[in-house]
Amino acid sequence: MIVARTLQELEGAIAGSCVTIGNFDGVHLGHQKLIDQTCRRARAQGLVSVVVTFEPHPLRVLLGSRTPPFITLMEQKLELIGSLGPNVTLVLNFTREMAALSPDEFVREYLVRGLSVRELIIGYDYAMGKGRSGNYETLKVLGRTYGFRVERLEPVTLGDAVVSSTRIRDMVQAGEVWEARPLLGRFYQVRGEVIQGHNRGGKLLGFPTANLRLVDELVPQTGVYAVWVEVDDAVLPGVANIGTNPTFGNTAVSVEAHIMNFKGDLYGRRIRVHFVQRLRSERKFENLDALRARIQADIDLAGRILSEPEAQPATLPREATRSGPGT
Repeated sequence: MIVARTLQELEGAIAGSCVTIGNFDGVHLGHQKLIDQTCRRARAQGLVSVVVTFEPHPLRVLLGSRTPPFITLMEQKLELIGSLGPNVTLVLNFTREMAALSPDEFVREYLVRGLSVRELIIGYDYAMGKGRSGNYETLKVLGRTYGFRVERLEPVTLGDAVVSSTRIRDMVQAGEVWEARPLLGRFYQVRGEVIQGHNRGGKLLGFPTANLRLVDELVPQTGVYAVWVEVDDAVLPGVANIGTNPTFGNTAVSVEAHIMNFKGDLYGRRIRVHFVQRLRSERKFENLDALRARIQADIDLAGRILSEPEAQPATLPREATRSGPGT
């Protein structure tokens, strides 16, 4: 997949395209359907398949710090989009000046002149341009004017509700990572660099942990989770704690993962933690022996959960469920 940041990078490379456009926060099942349909239609008509997205996220430009945490930042978003097979992803720099463009101005400049669009595929609730005036009906009129076809896809639903970034965000923040998985088509993940912690896990408790300096904005609710930890090309079972470690009187929230039966130095390396199921809330223990016993129980339970077929990292669930595996 070609990733371009300006139209100039694509000049002369696209004679005709099938385009989908959006923010694609989470690249969830609804987004996947849009991108898949774009690729299919492009192949059928000999066109270039193009995904258009924005950085920064338009809400961040328009609302500043009042925006909710995003599910996927650009690095992961591009990885996920690329795995779906489009020829090109165009990441446009979103500015207040771009937000002020009318739908006609945006379509003419970016889609018609820039991408030679022949087909435009949009989501059920998509709108573009100043005041979000560029809805489906407006885009159909512009399509007739400039010679491209517009297709609007119906929403994807699971559990009698529409799959949306807001729904997924609410689930993750509530610790419902198992329930969020069918909507994403994968486990929710965070990534970061392993940094030096207090070393209590290894020295005091006998369960060494990798402490993360997070890259991602959205963090699941505090508590203990069964997880898969991705280190280079290996995906290893583990238990992660999100919280303040109240037994030791901490106040800052941290993410740390114990990788089962792993020995090695991870300091300075980037890893990913894929959240499978929340095991329990974080709590304060009366002494270290009680904490050790509970950590071992958590590891045993996580091992049983992660050994089940539906909890494997490469397995996609067929439908949403309200309870996790092994519980």
